[in-house]
Amino acid sequence: MAIIEFGEDFRWGVATAAYQIEGGVTEGGRGPSIWDTFSHTPGKVLNGDNGDVACDSYHRFDEDIRLMKELGVDVYRFSVSWPRIFPNGKGEVNQEGLDYYHRLVDELLANGIEPMCTLYHWDLPQALQDRGGWNNRETVEAFVAYAELMFREFSGKIHSWLTINEPWCVSFLSNYIGAHAPGNQDLGLAVTISHHLLLAHGKAVAKFREMKTGGKIGFAPNVTWLEAYSSSGEDMEACRRGMGWMIDWFLDPVFNGKYPAFMVEWFADHGATLAIEEGDMEWIQQPVDFIGINYYESNVARHNKDSGMLQVEGIDMGYKKTDIGWYINAEGFYKVLTFIADKYGNIPIYITENGICINDGVEKGTVDDQRRIDYLKAHVTAVARSIKSGVNLKGYITWSLLDNFEWAEGYSKRFGLVHVNYRTLERTKKESFYWYQKLVNNHWLEV
Repeated sequence: MAIIEFGEDFRWGVATAAYQIEGGVTEGGRGPSIWDTFSHTPGKVLNGDNGDVACDSYHRFDEDIRLMKELGVDVYRFSVSWPRIFPNGKGEVNQEGLDYYHRLVDELLANGIEPMCTLYHWDLPQALQDRGGWNNRETVEAFVAYAELMFREFSGKIHSWLTINEPWCVSFLSNYIGAHAPGNQDLGLAVTISHHLLLAHGKAVAKFREMKTGGKIGFAPNVTWLEAYSSSGEDMEACRRGMGWMIDWFLDPVFNGKYPAFMVEWFADHGATLAIEEGDMEWIQQPVDFIGINYYESNVARHNKDSGMLQVEGIDMGYKKTDIGWYINAEGFYKVLTFIADKYGNIPIYITENGICINDGVEKGTVDDQRRIDYLKAHVTAVARSIKSGVNLKGYITWSLLDNFEWAEGYSKRFGLVHVNYRTLERTKKESFYWYQKLVNNHWLEV
């Protein structure tokens, strides 16, 4: 056995998102979101599931905070439901919504847990979608107004902010692949939306600076690692594209002020061009204080001209898979973290999501999810390796505190340290809860 140690200032946390856990979708003045619409559209979500109740955290956040207190975490990363604050996306503010989040944040602070707030985790107000959604630049300005209100309301309470969660999912997964709300399948639309998301991010960061809001701000892209099947130029370029539309496409504009030329050209060859207006890139390049990195899987891949727009084909190398079908490869975690640090510099990084879908159930009052413990152990070790290699990692926030509504997969996939019975809403701590509790308390683990 070897001992892997972390500094006492390294931060440990858990993460959730509003639509996935809150429920209460018609309570407290909340307006509908695109996920309310999408999940109630036949055939869009497995088993016809929706987030109407979810984990009922809108009513049970005290119970969930008690779980976090017992777990011993430093940080709780949560998201705000935009339509709970602005039921119509902009205009009239819903005070009941603000009051709810004040109660949540106050209770976190009373229990010694730092709130890390994500402003946008996919639940766009349906009223804005009806006017074009993220394809309409008016949504950018509505987001900035929403962010400004949140900065003002929670100044002195929340010191860590994330603007946009996983912009690749919001743009390409939701508007090109069409698997998530609003379910479009248009590459040109997705490319435009990706630009508007970055513009919204940059303008919100500028507003944060203008207001002299205390604390730090960043955003949270999701990343992967693709190892080339061979050293051939075609395989290497295919992997570069497969990572490029998730990493370079969203990080290059923020850190370098321009989109990666190889992806601009590739998209243009497939009929999708950027419409950049004067001043856009200056807004997008606003300096951030940190970035959040969301990582789940990586794989080996090669070029295949018949394998989708990117012409990238994954190869099954025999890696174990999660119960959602994602490959388990902690080495890819280490490689992508060092890649990001090498390319973009010594920017502080928080792991804002990392976890595994394991569908083990409750037996005799407990959940023996050893596969989750094994996954977490390997990936936390990859974090330690990255720190040793010079990556400026400040904290690790696992996904998720609770089993929850897993978007298009409904309630069929479980990522939590705590099992949720969706009929009774009973919470049951899994064995991984106790493993993570020990790690958080000790700041070291055995491997």
